[in-house]
Amino acid sequence: MPHIDKHAPGDFCWIELATSDQNAAKQFYSSLFGWVANDMPMGPDSFYTIFRLDGRDSSAGYTLTPQETGQNIPPHWNLYIAVESADDTADKAVQLGAKLLAPAFDVFDAGRMAVLQDPTGVVFTLWQGKKNAGIGIKDEPGAFCWADLNTPDRARAKEFYSALFGWTISPGEGKDESGYLHIMNGEKMIGGIPPTQPGPPHWLIYIYVADVDASSAKAKELGAQFYLPPMSLEGVGRMAVLADPQGAVFAMFKESPRA
Repeated sequence: MPHIDKHAPGDFCWIELATSDQNAAKQFYSSLFGWVANDMPMGPDSFYTIFRLDGRDSSAGYTLTPQETGQNIPPHWNLYIAVESADDTADKAVQLGAKLLAPAFDVFDAGRMAVLQDPTGVVFTLWQGKKNAGIGIKDEPGAFCWADLNTPDRARAKEFYSALFGWTISPGEGKDESGYLHIMNGEKMIGGIPPTQPGPPHWLIYIYVADVDASSAKAKELGAQFYLPPMSLEGVGRMAVLADPQGAVFAMFKESPRA
């Protein structure tokens, strides 16, 4: 079902844009995906934007903090993973070799979160949902649908995430000889690990679209830059990797018709 009310532990449950120009980002993503922006005041001169699609929370955005810009952190997308206890999972992650970037803290009454860097350099966020479970829509045009772990050490990443979340990470079945690894949380396939990926270690989020070529053309008109123009993966689907006008990288995807 595309509408979601609760996320199982280990599922990707929220995506969040950290950007250098929040108002420009709102215009870009609203125009591209039909997201409706709802601003929540966070201070005298700051606000947190909740994007909604089909009346459901689909993602969020905020302006990079002075501390982040001071560390030369570029605009990027954050990926959140659902857990039963942010404190316990963060402790376990550190024992498994992760670096704790932000110890668990409450986000008002919405939930509790912690920010970590895995042993291969990839940053991710734990989310213990309370009043806010996370994204309420998935696998619909304009909604989050997948995430790829781009890491320089796949063996170490596989060991870490399998131990932390209980994920099953293994090659795809059939004739796929690309080396791509699939991530399963229980019975659900939620993401993957490509064999190689240029650029710094990161989680790459995918947004589902009805037509990759049409969405790519629109994104280009809106100022996006492409790292991978629309291309087809046999038996899988069509995809593109791009950066919004502020530089945050994401992917768009549409699966192949089933035989």
